Parts: sequence; structure tokens; C-alpha cells
Amino acid sequence: MAEQTNVQWGGRFSEATDEFVQAFTASIQFDQRLYAHDIQGSIAHATMLNKVGVLTDDEAKQIVDGLNAVKADIEAGNMQWSIALEDVHMNVEKALTDKIGVVGKKLHTGRSRNDQIATDIRLYLRDEIDAICAEITRLQQGTIGLAKAEYDTIMPGFTHLQTAQPVTFGHHLLAWNEMLERDFQRLQDCRKRVNQMPLGAAALAGTTFPIDRAITAELLGFEAPTENSLDSVSDRDFAIEFTSAASLIMMHLSRMSEELVLWTSAQFDFIELPDRFCTGSSIMPQKKNPDVPELVRGKTGRVYGHLTSLLTLMKSQPLAYNKDNQEDKEPLFDTIDTLRGSLRAFADMVPAIIAKKGPMRDAALKGYATATDLADYLVVKGLPFRDAHEVVGKSVAYAIDKGVDLSELDLAELQQFDDRIAEDVFEVLTLEGSVAARDHFGGTAPKQVLAAVARAEARIAARH
Repeated sequence: MAEQTNVQWGGRFSEATDEFVQAFTASIQFDQRLYAHDIQGSIAHATMLNKVGVLTDDEAKQIVDGLNAVKADIEAGNMQWSIALEDVHMNVEKALTDKIGVVGKKLHTGRSRNDQIATDIRLYLRDEIDAICAEITRLQQGTIGLAKAEYDTIMPGFTHLQTAQPVTFGHHLLAWNEMLERDFQRLQDCRKRVNQMPLGAAALAGTTFPIDRAITAELLGFEAPTENSLDSVSDRDFAIEFTSAASLIMMHLSRMSEELVLWTSAQFDFIELPDRFCTGSSIMPQKKNPDVPELVRGKTGRVYGHLTSLLTLMKSQPLAYNKDNQEDKEPLFDTIDTLRGSLRAFADMVPAIIAKKGPMRDAALKGYATATDLADYLVVKGLPFRDAHEVVGKSVAYAIDKGVDLSELDLAELQQFDDRIAEDVFEVLTLEGSVAARDHFGGTAPKQVLAAVARAEARIAARH
């Protein structure tokens, strides 16, 4: 036998909700994580109602004290969550009424669960964005610190995963930092649109009570109340925008993961990850698997899926609120959990990366990484670039036939391709000469890497 109709809204109904439907439509299983923000919003709402004269001083005090007591009960593990009460709002309100009696029923004056949940999610997401930005900052600090330590460590730079030109490991790491910097800025920009307050829109049309939404917005730290009551309760753009930004962050972490997986392989052998970030094999005792980056790479698809879910959820909804929107929380919550976990793992792991300078340098010597330097050298000597390109191509083919690097050819061998080549050519054919020659803003010259590190450190310091 189903319980009696929900006392919060059951006056219109002549029979109890079917037990299965009750469980199927309830959200308390997952939205209870919003309890602190729900109570925070309710305290601000009650305070505002008191200021405009809807609640007396005594009523407001009873409600605020009662809400704080409910919060303490929840945090002590003493809250009995009920599916029959559907969601976090009704569970909190019932607990409040049980504590303070009929006065608790006045809390819902001038609001609806529609504007209440929209406010709760924004409060929750605002805090989560701040926590995620802190993790991005921590990862950036680790990345920048490692780049500073490896500012002149030479490694091959790749295009098409083929050796292209020599770079430094520090320069490569700072490329990661640029991705993360964009991620941080995107979330800060997203936060501005999250930080708008829907409370006061009520069900969809506002309320007849003399509320002052500016008071509530100020109490909750919102930048301003939302402008339109219909949009206020039905908008989930902010959640989609956040999940889109999260997808980009996960894409960046996945690209980094791919490189870490490659670099730890025996075929590359560029870096070593500490044992605490790896696992072994149950059958092959020699294995040390880079499970953390592999798992982060895999979790990326999960966040992409949540973005698609939220876009699909919203695409056909007429204004204003619809029950469909109950489905916004689980994708959003899992996106937050996945992103925070992935960033935490990376922020712990990246500073602990051990660079293997020898194998990196040896790899840069393979694949004729200084060929472009030879072409640039010939251009400086007066040869048009396209002609220089052809000369160097022939030089490389010759070196390949001999099984040596360009820098291992003697002067006479190089001069057979162009007599402009002189003894000073060997200054540009070395790996050190190649990276040092790219001495401009954004280049891979070691002193430019150190300058970029200083700029990155200054950007981080400016956040505090």
C-alpha cells in the first residue's frame, strides 16, 4: 500500500502516488548533496521575508535556527532521507517543521521548488567551480615548476608524431600550461553567468508577495537577480556551459595523458612516473603501467557524454519548468566528480615526473631534427627558401643512405650540395644551437623558456 499523498502538495489528489512512480520520480537519492546550498538559500529567503515584513522577527529567528539545526543533523548523519518526500527541498522542509512546528511551513512563502532548485544548483556549481579552479591552479604550479627545472632539457618536437625540430622539455610543458590557462579563464567566465540568482521567480511568473530579490541576491553573494521569471526557472545554459568547459579540460588532460603514456613506454623512454601513480600486471612481472593517465584519458568520453545528455535534455523543452530537468543533476554531478578527480590526480602526479635527459636527447638526434636549421642557414647565406628546402632534402637523403645525422657529415660532404655552406654550419646543426636560435617571444630557446616561466608564475600569483 502506498503512503498517503505527499502532504507538501497532495491537496489536489484523491489517491496516493503509485509506489513505483514515487520511487521513479524521486530525486532525493542524488540531490541530497545539495542540502547545504538548499539550507543556505532558505536562510537567505527567510531573512529577506523578514526584512520586507512577511515574517516576524520571531518567525524568522525560529526558521533560521531550525534550518541550522537541520544542517547539523545532516552533517552528524542523523537525517532520515525519505523517497516519499521526493527531493532535498521537501526533506529539509519536513525536518524543519518537525523541529519548530507550524512556523516552518511559512518558509515556502513567495517561492517554488522551481526557483529553489535553480538557485541551489547555481550555489553548488559556483562553489565547485572555485574548487576546480583551485585544482587547475595547483596543476599549473606543478607544470610550471617542472618546466623551470627542465628549461634546457632537449627533446624532439613532433608533428604527425614524426620528429620535426628539437625543443626543450620545459617548452613542451609550458604548452600544457597554456591549455590549462585557457581552461581556468573559461571557467572564470562561466562563473559570471552561474552567479545570477533565480530565487523570487517562484513557479514561473513571480509572486504576489512584496519580496526584494536584491536583498536575497546580496545575502547569497550573487552578482544580481535574473531578469525574467520564465527564463529563471527553465534555464540550464549555465550547466551546459560548465559541462562544455569541463569537456575541453578533459580533452586537454587526455592529450597530456596520451603523451605521458607514450613517453613512459620502452619505445620512447622519455620519462618515468613514480610507482604510486602506476600499477603492475597480474601475469607479467616486469610491467609498470601508467594507469592514472590511461584512466583519465578514458574518463574524457564520459564527460563528453554528459555534455551531449544535457544538450539533448534541453533541446525540446517549452518554457518554463518541466520535470525533464530533474535529469540535469546526475550528468552535472558526475562531470564535477570526474573532473575534480582527474585534476587532483594530475596535480599530484605531474610535479613528480622524472625526465630522462639522455633518451630525450638521443631521440632528438634521430630523424634529422636540425634540417630546418640548415635551410634557414642557407637562406641567411642568400639562397631562396624553396631552393634551400631542396638542397637540404638532398642532404638528408644522402645522410640517410650513410646512416648518419646531418651534424655527422663533414664539411666537404655538405658543400657538394651547395658551396655557400661553410665551417660555421656546425653551430646550427647541433641540438643546442638549434633550440638557442629560436630566441624570440614564445620560442623554445632556454632563456625564452625561463622568461615564459616567469610570466606564468606572475599570472598565477595575480590570482591570490
